[in-house]
Amino acid sequence: NVMAAIGSWGDTHIAASKYLLSDVLKDDLGFRGFVVSDWYGVNNISPNTYDATVSAVNAGIDMSMVPYDYQTFIADMKKAVASGDISEARVDDAVRRILRAKFALGLFDDRGPSLPSLKIVGSAEHRALAREAVQRSLVLLKNTNGVLPISSDIQSIRVAGSAADNIGRQAGGWTVEWQGIDGNWLPGATSILAGIRATASKETSIEYDPNGNFAGDELADVGIAIVGEKPYAEGVGDNAHPSLDSADLSAIENLRKSSRKVIVVLISGRPLIISDELPKWDALVAAWLPGSEGEGVADGLFGASPFMGTLPLSWTGLFPRGYGLK
Repeated sequence: NVMAAIGSWGDTHIAASKYLLSDVLKDDLGFRGFVVSDWYGVNNISPNTYDATVSAVNAGIDMSMVPYDYQTFIADMKKAVASGDISEARVDDAVRRILRAKFALGLFDDRGPSLPSLKIVGSAEHRALAREAVQRSLVLLKNTNGVLPISSDIQSIRVAGSAADNIGRQAGGWTVEWQGIDGNWLPGATSILAGIRATASKETSIEYDPNGNFAGDELADVGIAIVGEKPYAEGVGDNAHPSLDSADLSAIENLRKSSRKVIVVLISGRPLIISDELPKWDALVAAWLPGSEGEGVADGLFGASPFMGTLPLSWTGLFPRGYGLK
């Protein structure tokens, strides 16, 4: 099935766009599944629930997501069909699409649907595929004097930053809870710090402090700052100027004072404003939200897998769409 997002295309709410939902999706592309609205997305079309329902259903919405006020939706539908504002043929089409999906899932079989075993979730095969996805999505944005990949025989590494040992930040929002969970909470997941420790040579000294506070005057060969935003989802994360917080900026600065080279790994679901900071960094990797397989990021840092990702959109005037060093 396809969800019609809360939002607009041009001046038209997507849930009210017959052109997108019916003409393009169902007719031109031959989509046979059903279209569901986003959470109360139909109500965004108009403050009048009747008008909103008529517009959405006629546009191609087959299922309206109104969990707390479905009675009003049902009443509006009955009224609209009785008055001819929504045809019975349109209702039949919507029901046919929903039933087709239910039959395909086996919901009407005598023995009920066959469910896959939950034992396969998080299996070695699944984790290997997830790790490969991380490797392929890394985007190398800066690499001064070939600091990346890190040599396997490097003597000392210092790691800092809020996202270095934080599965919640790697996973982002919509993970376990709506807004995600900040911190290490997912059993069996690998943080990027753990991935670095597992990938580097056993002879390499690896120090970690989230704030980048390291004792002694001797410089580390490389400092790796793994920084990014706290988990967020939907409007809670709206930010006109998404950027690194003061704690992460301080951690990077501390690393610069205690390391010969500084590599910054950004954990984020969107481009961040880094124009002023970028010139101070030797290398920059956009790792997006790598989820449970932080070792996939380490694979890129140490050259176990090549950098192959490119930007799907431009980055705040710094890098064009499609940019990515190899």
